[in-house]
Amino acid sequence: MINRILIRIKVVQMLYNYMLTRDVKSLAMARDELQKSFDKSYELYNYLLKLIIDLTDLEDRNLDDAKHKFLPTHEDLNPNTKFIDNELVERLRNNEQLQHFISEHKLTWRDNEIFLKLILNKIKNSDIYHSYMDSSNSDIESDCHLWRQLFRLLLVDDEDLLEELENQSVYWSCDDLEFMSQFVIKTIRKIADDDEFPIMPQFKDEEDSMFGDQLFTAAVNQEDLNNATINKYINSKHWDSERIALIDRVILLVALAEVRSFEKIPTTVTMNEYIEIAKTFSTPSSSAFVNGILHSAIRDMKFNGALMKP
Repeated sequence: MINRILIRIKVVQMLYNYMLTRDVKSLAMARDELQKSFDKSYELYNYLLKLIIDLTDLEDRNLDDAKHKFLPTHEDLNPNTKFIDNELVERLRNNEQLQHFISEHKLTWRDNEIFLKLILNKIKNSDIYHSYMDSSNSDIESDCHLWRQLFRLLLVDDEDLLEELENQSVYWSCDDLEFMSQFVIKTIRKIADDDEFPIMPQFKDEEDSMFGDQLFTAAVNQEDLNNATINKYINSKHWDSERIALIDRVILLVALAEVRSFEKIPTTVTMNEYIEIAKTFSTPSSSAFVNGILHSAIRDMKFNGALMKP
């Protein structure tokens, strides 16, 4: 569930932090932090599923409070309960795996009622919500469609949600929100298709679960070798190696470690992934720089017989 794209991003981030702090931080500590970042990403996935439940519960309480006002209106006494009767929410409530994780990690949004009200108001003011409430469709497919649309078009880019998450954990960022929202959307799609839906595992398989630690360790162990490779091509272009941004160098160190250490991963896949990471995390010209260095290094390694994979 935590895919290799996110794993690569987190390894780059952790190596960057490690290179800034290694005088006081050991390799073992850095590896522990990397694993914790993966664990927190998976926690966020479950936490976002819990958000669906807690927002629904808040609206249920709102409707009940309105009924017990001193002078309730006809609408207060006869509310449209379609939102709180959403079948997706019931399936989330009844999923033992999700409920066990929520209980074990003590996940709740109800400690911040003001934030929950803010997000609920945004939902209720959206065209997505009004279209759903006005529709005569009442089935699991339409119930799931509502929440897929809310995550895709409203929540994934919501600045208040991102700020709340960043305040709660240093391991949660816009990248985590984006990736975990996509997996929430996939889970909701599965729920629409299957009464007995599975909560996604933390990793797709054992190989993926080991990939991050292996890649980070390889990047650290090969730092001198890969720095020499990077400097070779920087010098051939008459660039000043001291002026190369640290994040660009870190991206290249991780990319070259992946090229050298993972025989099953084609070089084109590695190049494309780290070029995209450079576009996101560095300067506008960084992707071209990373592309140039990686292309030259891989070409020469293949020519010299030091690299046999495609």
